Amino acid sequence: MKFLSIIPLLLSFFSYAGDRKPNFIYIMVDDAGYGDFSCFGQKKFKTPNVDRMAREGMKLTNFYASSTVCAPSRASLMTGLHTGHGYIRGNKEIKPEGQHPLPAKAETIPEVLKSTGYVSGMFGKWGLGFPRSEGDPMNQGFDRFYGLNCQRQSHNFYPTHVWSDRNKVELNRKKYSHSLIADECLKFIRKNKDNPFFCYVPFTIPHAAMQSPEERIAPWRKKFPEFENVTGKYGGSVIKNPVAAFAAMMVHMDEDVGRILGLLEELKIDDNTLVIFTSDNGPHKEGGHKPDFFDSNGPLRGYKRDLYEGGIRVATVAWWPGKIKPGTSSSHIAAGWDLLPTLCELSGAETPGGLDGVSFAPTLLGQKKMQKKRDYLYWEFHERGGKQAVRMGKWKGVRLNVRKNPNSPIELYDLSKDIGEENNLAGEYPQIVKKIEVAMRDSHIESDFFTFLK
Repeated sequence: MKFLSIIPLLLSFFSYAGDRKPNFIYIMVDDAGYGDFSCFGQKKFKTPNVDRMAREGMKLTNFYASSTVCAPSRASLMTGLHTGHGYIRGNKEIKPEGQHPLPAKAETIPEVLKSTGYVSGMFGKWGLGFPRSEGDPMNQGFDRFYGLNCQRQSHNFYPTHVWSDRNKVELNRKKYSHSLIADECLKFIRKNKDNPFFCYVPFTIPHAAMQSPEERIAPWRKKFPEFENVTGKYGGSVIKNPVAAFAAMMVHMDEDVGRILGLLEELKIDDNTLVIFTSDNGPHKEGGHKPDFFDSNGPLRGYKRDLYEGGIRVATVAWWPGKIKPGTSSSHIAAGWDLLPTLCELSGAETPGGLDGVSFAPTLLGQKKMQKKRDYLYWEFHERGGKQAVRMGKWKGVRLNVRKNPNSPIELYDLSKDIGEENNLAGEYPQIVKKIEVAMRDSHIESDFFTFLK
């Protein structure tokens, strides 16, 4: 498929952008639900810049996170391998700071793009290898890194330190990390305006502690006074009115999305830059956050750590002036592990072999007939008894308590009629259940570090 489709795709964007390779910016917020953006139904606050991306670009309504928690979602995104095959399949801490590392042999997006002249920067939370390990972002192809190496450090938005490339920068809990991260992201874009670049922006908002500068929270306290005596606790911090803080955080993050878009226009590289905005998994219930009050998962069932739609289907928009048709929407079924082959196809880089991902570049460029279809998507999750899920066309299969019983019953839902996964149809369609069972069996290879079925 790649060799059949890449020629017209390359002609399509080169005819517009001369001989320039496109830039790529991937903004991924942390634990935001499908309904946490006004263009996807949020009513309690507005996200005008994400809305702008949707209005001027494409909404991807069937886009999925690679996992339902941080580390495996990010690992699959970087490597193009789903959680049945990937190197990182769960959150596994390495103390005093960091998580189980991606191995040196992993081929990541920045490593693959480097072969065709790209510069790569990463700004936000990593979670795929402790400092100076083989999984350190500076050992996985990135030329610039600013942010939080460790997921635990990112629980508090006033951390003790951040990392700048390989250097530890002490903050002593005096600075709001999101603002620092956003500023460094903008510096990278400005510095590399004349080079093809990949800018990975895994913002930490709205993960864990509900924290925002007080001047930003104050207006929301007035809007949500009924929560003024409610407190949230996380990472040693106590937050008064976490509901107000959540709204302030989301609006703050949206403003920085606007700053990124504005800088691209100022530098006159917006027409040569693909920007994708998404989330790493569904909404959480930590730090006093009240996802039900905000209807954070919209019409979907489940939250972070679930393999129901609310845990893995994520609000996603793609923006590329002159290349993506404004105001469009696609129901193409895709997932985070599709990003690597997509960027390879758009850049002309050679796609690594053995990937689970399928390029969705034709969908972005309005070439629907050229879009390769897949049989199904697969997820597995090792916590809470072990879970598996398969999306096969309109059908969704979910299996729970896998670690106790690998043959536990599969729940079956018709998402075309039941997006909320309320009606289990397994008894009515045993032949579909059998297909999903086979897909679950065929998609799992046991890992030495993240045992599942043993």
